[in-house]
Amino acid sequence: MRNFVFLLVCVAVAIVVFFAARMLHNDYIFFAGYTVLQFIVLATAWNILGGYTGYVNFGSAAFFAMGAYATVFFHKLYPQPIPVLIVIGGIVSGIVGFGMGYLTLRLRGAFFAIATLALAVVLQTFVVNWDYVGGSRGAYIIRPNENALVGPYIQYLFVLMLALVVIALVCARVIERSQLGYGFATIRDDELAAEACGVPTLRLKLIATTLSGALMGMAGAPFPYYIGYLQPSSAFGLEYAVNSIAMPMIGGTTSWVGPLIGAILLGSLQQIATVTISSAVNLLIVGLLLIAFVIVAPNGIVGLVQDTLRPRAK
Repeated sequence: MRNFVFLLVCVAVAIVVFFAARMLHNDYIFFAGYTVLQFIVLATAWNILGGYTGYVNFGSAAFFAMGAYATVFFHKLYPQPIPVLIVIGGIVSGIVGFGMGYLTLRLRGAFFAIATLALAVVLQTFVVNWDYVGGSRGAYIIRPNENALVGPYIQYLFVLMLALVVIALVCARVIERSQLGYGFATIRDDELAAEACGVPTLRLKLIATTLSGALMGMAGAPFPYYIGYLQPSSAFGLEYAVNSIAMPMIGGTTSWVGPLIGAILLGSLQQIATVTISSAVNLLIVGLLLIAFVIVAPNGIVGLVQDTLRPRAK
């Protein structure tokens, strides 16, 4: 019942956000807002594996790119509505996540992180040499100017990303408060002890990699329509890998709220910097904030708030 109420609250907030943005009569709000919403989904997806389960994934950009290139592939093969492409992107990236998990989850710590980074390099090399999806020269996606239901197409993409945010947050919250989430927490705290107690750690890790990969792929599926021209360097961009890790760490990795706070804070700062200074400083902002939070609040904003309120509760 609480999860249903949470879903209704998320839907209500999403509706308010959309109409509030529409009242501003400025399309840039939707362009910038889409990017922030996209990072909320990516950060939440990363946190399912990296925060709940404790396995650091450096290959976020690969899953995001798989969703984007799945859209390019099916757009050229047989055009589909974007909601269908989002589902397809989630399935493709979920399968890749499952395969990655099956091959690498027997590794732990830094070895697993390096393996996920290698996966991103392998997939990027594969895409660069696949001419059907544009290869190294990239591919154009011509989007309509208008959508029959919403109006301007960027507003339609914004609505779709709002829906993905709702799905990602609800999934994260349900996992966090379920038996599955408790299983993830035992792996994060002490995997050897969890195995000794009979916890099916490999099965749980496969579920985590599949869910995380699927959500990242769903976030990437509308990207070709947003950007208009997709090339490997943009789909496999460093900012996706870095931001998807930094945002949960800044917000807090042990709760669904942390990635949401971190993505809104960091994503908004980056959009402001892009307009006022240059997009080249975005990674600099990430680095400075990470250093600051590692020193001041190693458990993120959520952990800092909890530590501040805990003495008062006594």
